[in-house]
Amino acid sequence: METGATKATVKAVALISGATSVRGSLRFVQGPNGVTHVKGKITGLKPGLHGFLIHALGLGDTTNGCNSTGPHFNPLKKDHGAPSDNKRHAGDLGNIVAGPDGVAEVSIADRMIPLSGQHSILGRAVVAQTTGNAGARVGCGIIGIQSSV
Repeated sequence: METGATKATVKAVALISGATSVRGSLRFVQGPNGVTHVKGKITGLKPGLHGFLIHALGLGDTTNGCNSTGPHFNPLKKDHGAPSDNKRHAGDLGNIVAGPDGVAEVSIADRMIPLSGQHSILGRAVVAQTTGNAGARVGCGIIGIQSSV
């Protein structure tokens, strides 16, 4: 039974950096319908496809750079898959494409990366990899709550 309460919009941000010149900024917005939208830009990438994933750990220990982010975020213990697959890691967000200038425009909407609740991605890391499954991690950032001010 509905209580009349509506779910609030939740916002987060991640600043991306890498060992080379990889830099970027991503905004995460989870609307009342549960879908999280990820938008932003990452620069300094090699042209072409790059895996785009949520990893299980934030960067509390930065001594190993983006490798400190641990495995892919997979709270339901699913096999690796594409965003369109029914069974996949929650953090499998597919590929982003960097143009000849090394810039990737990110625009993704997904239900498996909530900013609230039991399987929230807040405090985890977003990672750009040379390939989706096991490639080198070229850039990453911690997903942090964004104030409403």
